[in-house]
Amino acid sequence: MQSMVKKITALLFICFSVTIAIAQQNPNEQYQTPFFADKDRAAKVKAIAPVIQSMYSNYAKANHFPSFSFGVVVDGELIVTGSEGYSNIADQTKANARTMYRIASMSKSVTAMAIIKLRDEGKLKLDDHVSNFIPELKNQALTKDAAPITIRELLTHSSGLPEDNPWGDRQLADTEEELIELFKKQLSFSNVNGTEYEYSNVGFATLGLIIKKVTGLAYSEYINQHFFKRLGMQAAWDYRKVPTDQLAKGYRYVNDSFKEEALLTDGIYGAMGGLITSVESFSKYMALHQQAWPARNDAENIIINRSSIREMHQPWRYASMNPYFNYGNGIACPAVSAYGYGLNIFRDCNNKVFVGHSGGLPGFGSNWRIMPEYGIGVVLLANVTYAPTSSINLKVLDSVIKLAGLKPIQLPVSTILNQRKNELVNLLPNFSNAKQSGIFAENFFDDYYTDSLIKQATAAFQTIGKVTTIEELIPENQLRGSFIINGEKGKLKIFFTLTPENPALIQEYRLSVVK
Repeated sequence: MQSMVKKITALLFICFSVTIAIAQQNPNEQYQTPFFADKDRAAKVKAIAPVIQSMYSNYAKANHFPSFSFGVVVDGELIVTGSEGYSNIADQTKANARTMYRIASMSKSVTAMAIIKLRDEGKLKLDDHVSNFIPELKNQALTKDAAPITIRELLTHSSGLPEDNPWGDRQLADTEEELIELFKKQLSFSNVNGTEYEYSNVGFATLGLIIKKVTGLAYSEYINQHFFKRLGMQAAWDYRKVPTDQLAKGYRYVNDSFKEEALLTDGIYGAMGGLITSVESFSKYMALHQQAWPARNDAENIIINRSSIREMHQPWRYASMNPYFNYGNGIACPAVSAYGYGLNIFRDCNNKVFVGHSGGLPGFGSNWRIMPEYGIGVVLLANVTYAPTSSINLKVLDSVIKLAGLKPIQLPVSTILNQRKNELVNLLPNFSNAKQSGIFAENFFDDYYTDSLIKQATAAFQTIGKVTTIEELIPENQLRGSFIINGEKGKLKIFFTLTPENPALIQEYRLSVVK
């Protein structure tokens, strides 16, 4: 008996010592970065490049693209590119990865990133009233009881302004003075701000003007200096500054032939859709977004905080639900769409998340999407009016994941979660000295009666028979997970959640026989 007491005392001492050691650590020092277990992911994607090319080629022919260029980016590297057709029909110039297309509303996320960077630098707040920067907008809203419009509402298309395609697309060359004159005449609103999502090009032109007001630089110059030059991108806002042999002309398909669209010059509305760039260059911007994931303790990049990019990727405003969505295979996979900061967030029925944006202007259509959990993204640029590019990118990404056998990022088991698992296993099935073990939170035995716990566990262990193996814990996050106990006649699943304390303790527990 004395020997048993010594063993229990020794065990409690060890547990107590471990607890103290963990408590003395900074919690973020315990954090283990998620990782991709498959080191050959890029090679597997490269191997199916012909399939990807074929998918885009067939789609482009069916939708009358004069030319297109696409790219596949894995873990921040452009690994597959492809192009077809003529970027300039009259000159028979063939498109390639360096052909520069006007990417239209794909520009919005760049404008949004500039606003977020200014927020990070303390030069504005997202909930600042827009009228603080543009007095002409003071007291403008649908109703007298509406709150002042904020920068955040402009970023998320919830300012109350109406959807303004295709009118807004024709304002690209408007000057700052013309935009302010529009404000002076009073804007027309379709909704009360802060209540509905409605896509507004005027809203993003206004953000471009705010960048000018705050920095003293045109939005294009600010973005060029702080993002494009640092990323080593070739990009322009005025088509006249693009080398002729690289510039894609825009076309409209009418009566079975292509009609050239006039290229608009750069103006204040360029902040909503004026950027001109190539697949090769835009892939560097996509890499910046990819590299924000996963959250980690590494040194920051010099361009913008990773946390700020992840903030852009969050669904700040619900947009729509499509109960009939499918990937072209006829099998319904309901999906929801939301809007972040200058970005669309799309989540399908299998919880796969796509982040990116489409673009459409007279003469052009484009789309880019990344999947943070898979470390992969695609971009497609085309030179026909409102080229439908969104659905094919979703289909390509879904196909690449399946054909290359890609798996989502793997979350390591945190030290404390694994420790609590092992301690819990040692108490099962009879919960001996459970209250004295020090691993349960103060709520636990008020929510779970010891007699009931013992009865349930004993019956479950009898059902599965002699324990053969205990599987690795599958974490849902740093403080929650489940694992399987295998027996000769069956298996048990045990789920538990830890508290926000340091060290974290077990607050919730569920045991079930797996059928």
